[in-house]
Amino acid sequence: MAAAPSPSDSLNLRFSELTEATPARRRDRVLRALDIVVSAVFVLLTLPLTIPIALLVLATSGRPLFYRGERVGRGGYIFEMRKFRTLRPGAEERLGPYLGEELVRRTRAETTRVGAWLRATQLDELPQLVNVLRGDMSLVGPRPIRPRFFEELASELPAYWQRLVVRPGLTGFAQVRRGYETSMAEKLAHDLEWIADRSVRLYLRTVATTALRVLGQLLRGLRYRGGRPRDRGRAERD
Repeated sequence: MAAAPSPSDSLNLRFSELTEATPARRRDRVLRALDIVVSAVFVLLTLPLTIPIALLVLATSGRPLFYRGERVGRGGYIFEMRKFRTLRPGAEERLGPYLGEELVRRTRAETTRVGAWLRATQLDELPQLVNVLRGDMSLVGPRPIRPRFFEELASELPAYWQRLVVRPGLTGFAQVRRGYETSMAEKLAHDLEWIADRSVRLYLRTVATTALRVLGQLLRGLRYRGGRPRDRGRAERD
């Protein structure tokens, strides 16, 4: 008797045919080449930051160095996304049953001092550049989402599966335009606009806008002295 498919297999089986049936565009190959070149440059430029951050995380809260979480990629493929760990060890298990405002509140309590600074500056997301180089993600695209949340949103929003036509992004058109507090339905509208366009011009503009925003957050973060940074609402879904 064949084993029942896992949730990861189920997502891939249900959505890979739909996304593969979507006509490929020549510009997608150009965008993939840009992903490789630009993310490789960013990896080299940020080495003076990533190495001290890694040592700081290890020195202040030990191992593991990275947070590893399953996310839904192109065509329903499940990949492991990495971030610098910003929560206390074992926090994922303790936070698992919670959603919404309760999850946000409990996440604040689980956040380490170094983790709060990393979240405020978005430097916790630097390891995702490796996901971009591996082909799991793009620099620009819909933000990656956990499998169980994808299942819920695909039921609530019939067009949600169309996000799987492209790779998820380290930055997203919706995030650049609207921010983290926007409803999922409104974010989807902006994501679908990106998917319909996904031009080189829009890609470069989104990367440049994100880089400037992160630089500004980094400069503000350098002045951070222990107050809680502004909550970015990331804990709920991504």
